[in-house]
Amino acid sequence: MKQFIGMSASGNLEEAVRGLRAPQFIMLLSNSAQFEDHVRALEQRFPGVPSIGCIGMCYQTSVVENGVGVIAFLDGVTAAANVLEQVSAMPVKYIQRLERDMQAVDGSGRNTVCIDFCAGNDACVLSTINTSLRKRGIPLVGGTGGEGRISANGRVYEDAVAYALVRNLGGRVKTYKENIYHQFGNYRFIASNTDRANYILGSLNGKPAKQVYKSILHVTDEEILTRTFQNPFGKVNGDDTCIISIKEVNGNALACFRQVNDSDVLILLELGDYQAITRSTIQQISQEFPKRSAVFSVNCLFRYKLFSEQGYMQTYLREMAALGCHAGFVGYGEHYNNRFVNQSMTCVVFE
Repeated sequence: MKQFIGMSASGNLEEAVRGLRAPQFIMLLSNSAQFEDHVRALEQRFPGVPSIGCIGMCYQTSVVENGVGVIAFLDGVTAAANVLEQVSAMPVKYIQRLERDMQAVDGSGRNTVCIDFCAGNDACVLSTINTSLRKRGIPLVGGTGGEGRISANGRVYEDAVAYALVRNLGGRVKTYKENIYHQFGNYRFIASNTDRANYILGSLNGKPAKQVYKSILHVTDEEILTRTFQNPFGKVNGDDTCIISIKEVNGNALACFRQVNDSDVLILLELGDYQAITRSTIQQISQEFPKRSAVFSVNCLFRYKLFSEQGYMQTYLREMAALGCHAGFVGYGEHYNNRFVNQSMTCVVFE
């Protein structure tokens, strides 16, 4: 298979698709103002080709913040794209669409991946999708787009998740998740007074969440939102830790970018040697996939901000480019199989 990457900083779709011939699957990353026009124009240009899209920044060796990007697979993939609607209420109502697409693509965990762009309620959506994917062991990589809108096969949807099943006819696929944080101190918290619908974390070990965070890290209310880059929370999930970013202060509570439930066990995290960690990820991928056709990744908005502030973003993209054909988008939350995480990188590698 091959991966095509085209971008336009000015939002010119014709510039972004220049040179694209006979795509078998397309991903669209657009800006809020032009998203619907780009969806329609892309469908007219490549009618009937499975496609998904969302509002977000895209990257290859540089980042396009407010333009348009097109990432396409060709010469050796089978793909099916569709949408689950009403994700805030009952995405399971549409699960038969995914079941039918799985039968049509007829892939396995060894050669097939599900890529998704979500408009919200991510944790519930991922649990729903995983009930079908796990039957064949198919992994998932994706993320949350902006403005509550996504697209599938030339149509724009709200309150929905767009997904694509992509089967590599020329080899394996494998997904990866990169965590640049580790535990800070021996703090261990039981969450309570949570508001699941609004991602509110009210209390930690019975004390106001804001006060607990401030007292440990010696920060002011105003500093909390930037300190989450260095010290987010983490939810222990077996041998893994799901990162939870702080979105804003809400009275004495903290609003997060990921749902927290009463009785969840949380820890505090701190930023590690992210340059060494990213190099280790690249090395692992290179060892496990000596021959790579494509790498598609999702980087968190907070990672993008952190790397940019540290002057590392361009270096990071150059180092990832050593893997070969690498591209991706900046999400508001990252998906890895049935997990919704923050401040992470997830990716899928095609042999």
